[in-house]
Amino acid sequence: MEPALGIIAGSGPLPAQVARAAQAAGQRVFIIGLEGHAEPDLIAPFPHAFLRFGAAVRILSLLKEQGCKDLVLVGPVKRPSFRDMRPDGEGLKLLARIGKAAFMGDDGLLKAVIRVFSEEGFRVRGAHEILGGLIGRTGLMTRAAPDDQAQADIQRGVAVCRALGQADVGQGCVVQQGIVLAVEATEGTDAMLGRCGALAWSGPGGVLVKLVKPGQERRADLPTIGEQTVRGALAAGLRGIAFEAGGTLIIERDQMVAAADAAGFFVIGLGPEALNARPLSARN
Repeated sequence: MEPALGIIAGSGPLPAQVARAAQAAGQRVFIIGLEGHAEPDLIAPFPHAFLRFGAAVRILSLLKEQGCKDLVLVGPVKRPSFRDMRPDGEGLKLLARIGKAAFMGDDGLLKAVIRVFSEEGFRVRGAHEILGGLIGRTGLMTRAAPDDQAQADIQRGVAVCRALGQADVGQGCVVQQGIVLAVEATEGTDAMLGRCGALAWSGPGGVLVKLVKPGQERRADLPTIGEQTVRGALAAGLRGIAFEAGGTLIIERDQMVAAADAAGFFVIGLGPEALNARPLSARN
């Protein structure tokens, strides 16, 4: 049997995009859709099975039966409680192998999960290796551009995201006029944006900043933005998004840019110079 690419699918469109890209390159795919997360309509066109998070025995056996050698973990997954996982016998053994990482931040947990899959004989690859064309680049993507206040908010947001990432908490924050309105934790970007509208100040709107965590395992959970992110930011009264170029997946690129341009909203990729700049308040 020709080797297949195994896809562990969370929510959103990325699992299906990875599957399409792999098939276009002539590779077989098999998707394990995580129950309560993966979207049935999106993965229905591909060979797949739906399994709960804790069904480790069935997940591993199906991947091996389907001849999966390479494995991609893609799509947001809300971390389940131990009770919700209902791990099977093998699942309990895997949790023991993951150890303390099960109680750490998302990146610590993902590193441990990837290690366990590697020990089981799979080569874990990043979604960006399959979807190289979706990686955001340095520079402005929209007609609108950040003004001086927005630039200052971006720099403040970069400093905050760095601190969050060092603690393995989240990948994003919202800053308005130098004030941190919200930081992203386990709820994810969309939920964070959903609570920002009530926190906004009068005057120029804020900025969403999304960065890769320092030392992050890039084979899973890269920052991702798309049309839905722009619409959520607009609903929250924001006026722009700044993301880490070379480390952020851009989905629905054309739709995202069109929605941003229609609203006079900016989207900009931050290169090393912008990421390493000191906040304005710290400059001489």
